[in-house]
Amino acid sequence: MRRFFHKAPVAGATHGTLAHGPRLLWRGALASSDPDRTAAPTAAALFRDYGAFAWRVLRRLGVAERDVDDLCQEVFVTVHRRIATFEQRSSPRTWLYGICVRTASEYRKKAVHRREVLVHEWLDAKVDPCQETEAGLREARAVLDRILDCLDADKRAVFVLYEIEEISMAEVAIAVGCPLQTAYSRLHSARREVDAALQRLQATRNSP
Repeated sequence: MRRFFHKAPVAGATHGTLAHGPRLLWRGALASSDPDRTAAPTAAALFRDYGAFAWRVLRRLGVAERDVDDLCQEVFVTVHRRIATFEQRSSPRTWLYGICVRTASEYRKKAVHRREVLVHEWLDAKVDPCQETEAGLREARAVLDRILDCLDADKRAVFVLYEIEEISMAEVAIAVGCPLQTAYSRLHSARREVDAALQRLQATRNSP
């Protein structure tokens, strides 16, 4: 998670989760680095190296949690079908992200999906001490989803890849299929909207 999130902690967030930036949401997920670009990747290798990456990217692009496993499988079916056309002009991760963006976009167009319920009814119940960490992560993920929901699809795609996945802006532009300057413009606009959403959330939590 880039520095952007560290300057705007959310009041009331569980210590050690959102208050320290959404980067902690990904701790424990599969950490991967790009394979050698000189060797043509296989679909199996991409799934092994980037399965967790694809899952969380789809989730952050607005795919409901109940559907993300199916969409992730769809992504890698597409990878298997198109792997022979991958020309390695970008990293495998960037190429895969482009497939994730298009898959998530089609998902949103097919139907009006039932909006994920993100209210925190579980916060009203007593939480066992051993479940506090999990509860904090659940709260942080829910807040992050609500914040990302304020962005349109184009801004969200750039923001997720650059701010959360920490991919270079040059590769972000390739992945989403736009000029570099356009990608920067979307990022700056997304940052303003996210900052405003964080301020609204903080104000709501501080109100009596």
